[in-house]
Amino acid sequence: MDTTNPNQALWEKGDFTAIAATMRHSGEALVRSLGVTPPLRALDLGCGDGTTAVPLAKLGAEVHGIDIARNLVEAGRRRAASEGVASRLKFEHGDACRLTGVPDATFDLTLTVFGAMFAPQPFAVAKEMVRVTKPGGRIVMGNWIPNDPTSFVSQLLKISASYTPPPPEGFVSPMTWGVETHIHERFGQAGVPAQDITLAKDTFYFHAANRSPEDLIETFRCYYGPTMNAFAAAEKSGRAEELRRELIAEARKHNQDANGGTMIPATFMRVTVQR
Repeated sequence: MDTTNPNQALWEKGDFTAIAATMRHSGEALVRSLGVTPPLRALDLGCGDGTTAVPLAKLGAEVHGIDIARNLVEAGRRRAASEGVASRLKFEHGDACRLTGVPDATFDLTLTVFGAMFAPQPFAVAKEMVRVTKPGGRIVMGNWIPNDPTSFVSQLLKISASYTPPPPEGFVSPMTWGVETHIHERFGQAGVPAQDITLAKDTFYFHAANRSPEDLIETFRCYYGPTMNAFAAAEKSGRAEELRRELIAEARKHNQDANGGTMIPATFMRVTVQR
């Protein structure tokens, strides 16, 4: 593993495919809402194993998925093959801060759903997304909103952060991508006027009819990098059980499934940039 890239190490530490399995329905719904009409070239940035890239390809788009985690790139390739869209969907390892090898004005649509927001250099990310998107195309981001009480993931990340050591000097929280002023500032520096940026709150669901909220938290504990780090720190301080109880309480609070399964909504900021 390349230990010089902490972001890569974080996302390769676990296996986000275990979380993504509960996000498929919402990924498909979000893609349908985009009104994709082929021919269309799309970039899915921070694509994971294809939660939105696979549905895009199924609608006929030519899709290029890029992710910092090599294990997720391999998982995405396997999914593309099993879903019969490998001819239209290419997964590659790459960094959202530096889209090396991607020419200017390549894509009609640049999409990133809870992906590029975690890259450590947000101004570079905005600049790169603008650079690779064609004039007349669009950029669509899904970003978690900091401290949003209606968002399970925002609360999960907030709770997890309270159990971990302070971040290093110069760290920019990924949650700032859910703040209007930061969004406008970053795309503004990339040359996008404010009137071409639209913000709207939307909802993603974690859905698993045969799994309880407790099971979902255990999945986050075992496979989601930020939660894994929180539990590792909590183990050292003897607070792991306290963290587990707090996260389970949060999951139960948000759960809308009354039949023993999981249906947890998570509010996010949907950002649309017209090029």
